[in-house]
Parts: sequence; structure tokens; C-alpha cells
Amino acid sequence: MKSIVLTGLLSVFLLTACKKDDQVAEKSLEQQKVEFQMRQLDIEKQKLAIEKEKMAYEAQKKTDSIAEVQKAKTAAANSKPQVIRETHTVYRDRPSQSSSNGTYANNESSSSQGTTKKKGISEAAKGTVIGAVGGAALGALVNKKNRGAGAVIGGVVGGATGYTLGRAQDRKSGRVQPRN
Repeated sequence: MKSIVLTGLLSVFLLTACKKDDQVAEKSLEQQKVEFQMRQLDIEKQKLAIEKEKMAYEAQKKTDSIAEVQKAKTAAANSKPQVIRETHTVYRDRPSQSSSNGTYANNESSSSQGTTKKKGISEAAKGTVIGAVGGAALGALVNKKNRGAGAVIGGVVGGATGYTLGRAQDRKSGRVQPRN
């Protein structure tokens, strides 16, 4: 009988000890949740501080650029205009020829920018001719019933397309001023 009572008491002690461990585990779980939430709040605070610094940096950058533009405007307004007294046009395609007074021969009017004059057929003209001939040939081949009308229509469309593409090449090369 003593052993039964002893066993009962031992089991009661064990059960109460297990309950205490569960309560301790629940408390530590709650503490971990609270700590996790605190860390999340700290991270959010850091994010807000970074965003605030970023906004301050952008505002400073904007004010610096405005001040730089103002400095450039005042420097441009205060600078004296340069006067070009003499210009020489130099043609790269043609060798330079000396006249009796030692200056370059200049058959064209002088340019104040000192740019070179381009010679030859423009890309727009080349494109127009090639497009018109190719379009006329293609138009005559496509329209078998009336080859003349097909050639005319193809020539017009091909010429217009060739002109457009050649004009774009002239703009790229600097022969023609680009559109504004």
C-alpha cells in the first residue's frame, strides 16, 4: 500500500511539474512574440529614417543644381562677347593653293563658323534616283496588265521613300540641318 501511495504522490508531482513547464514555455513564447514585434518596429523606424535622409539629399541636390544654373547664367551674362575679326575657310577635298599675298584661295564666300563645304550629290538625291528606278522596275513587274501605270506608281513611291531615307542620312552627316 505504501508503494501505491508513493506512486500516486510521485505522479502528482510529475503532473504539476509538467504544467509549470508548459506555463513557462507559454510565457517565453509570448516574450519572443513581443521581442519580434519590437525588432520589427525598430526596422520600420530605420526605414523611415533612411527615407527622410533620402528626401533631404534629393532636396539638397535640387537646390545645388539650381544654384549651379544660376551661376552659369550670371557667368554667361558677365562674360564679354567674342568678336571674330578674320575667318578662313579651309576645304579638305581640294588641296590648298597659295596666291601672291600668301593667303588661301577662296572662291566661295567665307563662313563665320569655319565649316567645310561638302561637294557631290547629296544622299537625298541618290536615294531619290535609286528609289525611283527600283520602284519603277518593281511596279512594272507587279502590274502585268498595265506596265506603264505600274512603273509610274512604283517610281513615285520608290522615289519618295528613297528621298526620305537619303534626307535622314544627310541630317546625320551634317549636310542638312536637323529639324527643330
